Amino acid sequence: MTLDDLRVFVAVCRAGSLSSVARDLGCTQSAVSQHVKRLERETGVALLERLPRGVVPTQAGRILEAAAAEGISGLDLAVRQLRDLLDGHSGYVRVATGATTVRHFMSDAVVAFRRRHPKVNLEFRTVSSGRGTFDALAEGTLDLAWITIGPPVRGIEQRTVVELPWVLAVRADDPLAGRSRLDPAELRDVRLIRLPPNSTSAAHLDSACTESGVRFAHDTSVADWDTALMLAELGVGRAVVPVVPGLPVPGEGELRLVPLPGLRPLPVGWAVRRWDALSPPARAFADTVVECRAAAAG
Repeated sequence: MTLDDLRVFVAVCRAGSLSSVARDLGCTQSAVSQHVKRLERETGVALLERLPRGVVPTQAGRILEAAAAEGISGLDLAVRQLRDLLDGHSGYVRVATGATTVRHFMSDAVVAFRRRHPKVNLEFRTVSSGRGTFDALAEGTLDLAWITIGPPVRGIEQRTVVELPWVLAVRADDPLAGRSRLDPAELRDVRLIRLPPNSTSAAHLDSACTESGVRFAHDTSVADWDTALMLAELGVGRAVVPVVPGLPVPGEGELRLVPLPGLRPLPVGWAVRRWDALSPPARAFADTVVECRAAAAG
């Protein structure tokens, strides 16, 4: 049983296909199959079930996949930490962000971090889903992810950095624009721009509404908060959005933001595989973002 055998086996379990893993590795399907067969000979049990289209792990295979994935991630983290020890303050910090995260939450932190750690390379990646982000953290291909804090995820540690209150974004000439605050129940019959479907922020808003005994109606869906704000400013809809750093100053321009204090705030922050396994540069960047957000709030 070799580390390569385990890496290939984990890849096959996640892809559900021997041929797709072979293509990714640039080898033959037979070579991939040999890795799995060696593991099956070593363990004495069948690890994969062959289906008409692809493969799935057996019960024994799921046990081995979970243990192997955890071990491989730990080894990869250890190797990166050893490199960081050799390099001092050099190295890479790989961060998963949403489309608007850097502008709203990290712009000042990026400047401060670059000044303190000029030799560290910051790499920002946009991941298409929360599940993809957590998988990348677990596999060790990402160091940090800025997320909307949600339910616990096995093998992932989440840490809230800031809680964002909700506001109703409307155009300045909207009948609701002059209100100093709104109760969520007052929006029961108002059609709103919907936050990104299936996102953690949308799920949190739905949950907060349920707690307040109200259900919002929607007629437009957007991919991110900035788009919702733009549509509200253009007067083509109203949007309930979190108060992210860098929003327009209330009372200026065509956009108005009316507080909704009755809704539970939206927690956002960091997700990592393990805080105690972060490389020194990654921990420094995470701490810098927390430090800058605290300074902005103060």
